[in-house]
Amino acid sequence: MTRSRASARAAGARFERSIADWLAEHLDDRIDRRVKTGAKDRGDIGGIRHRGERVVLELKDTARTDLAGWIREAHLEARNDDARIGVVVAKRRGTTDPADQWVHMTLADLAWLLGADHPTYDE
Repeated sequence: MTRSRASARAAGARFERSIADWLAEHLDDRIDRRVKTGAKDRGDIGGIRHRGERVVLELKDTARTDLAGWIREAHLEARNDDARIGVVVAKRRGTTDPADQWVHMTLADLAWLLGADHPTYDE
């Protein structure tokens, strides 16, 4: 059975809710799904902070992988939100456990999470 636009949106909303709820339970109860903000999208999950700075999560529940495009989108949304980094969380086929989903980021983003100074987004 192929996905309709409505079923894809519903699946994406369920995925976002499961990730937001898991992060809120394990990190900070202020983490939640964001309302869509149009042209100046600020990511799918809000309320995440690290080292006193905002972190944007862009969530993807798609059949095709587009890491370069997804990272570009996450970085744009990080800039829209005045966040330090944008990270992609992608649905892992075969599991619905939020803790088992894929996380994608640049090495610079990982280095910042681990304590390095963060370079600017000059894309």
